[in-house]
Amino acid sequence: MKPQQIRNSFLLLLAACVWGVAFVAQSVAMDYIGPFTFSCVRFLLGGTVLLPVIGIFSLFQKKQAPVCEDSAPQGDDSTFSTSKISFWQRNKTLIIGGTCCGIALCIANNFQQVGIVTTSAGKAGFITAFYIVFVPILSLFFGKKSRLFIWISVVLALVGLYLLCVTESFSINRGDIYILICAIVFSAHILIVDHFSPLVDGVKMSCIQFFVAGFLSAIPMLLFEDPSFAQLKAASVSILYAGIMSCGVAYTLQIVGQKNMNPTIASLILSLESVVSVLAGWIILHQALSTREIIGCILMFAAIILAQLPEKDHR
Repeated sequence: MKPQQIRNSFLLLLAACVWGVAFVAQSVAMDYIGPFTFSCVRFLLGGTVLLPVIGIFSLFQKKQAPVCEDSAPQGDDSTFSTSKISFWQRNKTLIIGGTCCGIALCIANNFQQVGIVTTSAGKAGFITAFYIVFVPILSLFFGKKSRLFIWISVVLALVGLYLLCVTESFSINRGDIYILICAIVFSAHILIVDHFSPLVDGVKMSCIQFFVAGFLSAIPMLLFEDPSFAQLKAASVSILYAGIMSCGVAYTLQIVGQKNMNPTIASLILSLESVVSVLAGWIILHQALSTREIIGCILMFAAIILAQLPEKDHR
């Protein structure tokens, strides 16, 4: 495996760890505020957190950039018009990518938040992680084929997730349907990131996607919910974790880590969030792990390792 792939895999693993703990924050927040309010505030907070980071990076890049004389004629009346056009041309791909990511993230997250109110956390984690199945299937429509090892890894991971998350009789309710829609849209989000991440600055695209998702979430929040300062204060710990860590840190790690990575392998690594959520409960909350859950964790880890095995060169 190349050094860049190792680094990117590690970044995706860090994102999965943050998201694994975030499931707790998402569930707790629903006791105080509505799902659209939670989504709106966390995304706007995530975007705001990244603004100073982008500013620091920009200053550093300016200091490193070589100084060159401006060859443009002074006093040209078309200077302002040209600068506007050049800004759009320089940032068109970034803006389009961030907007597409933001729309997908908004839809997926809000379906997840609404669904998590009426279904168990275990089932929500299991159904959400169905993107490990949808990603390679959707990738086929874009000419991205996966190796046999990766398909075997998908099956192993799916079995592991079932053992890990679904401990009750598996019945379907309306919340489960919402979570399934969330998984499909998250698959699209992963593929959108896969397309745009090699082309643009990952931190800037992440920032744009948060503001787009936050402003879009504000529409149903104002229509269907009545948020108050007291509610936001009561859910402040969950909002801060979800906004700063889950959004500002983890989603940015996803965009940077997915660069030049097979999207199916990326989805497998990200699905470890379910394993992390269970292990976090065991370590932090001292919740006992059953034999079934331990086997599920082992299968999940085996799937990730199998997917990372290099392909033999038959040339």
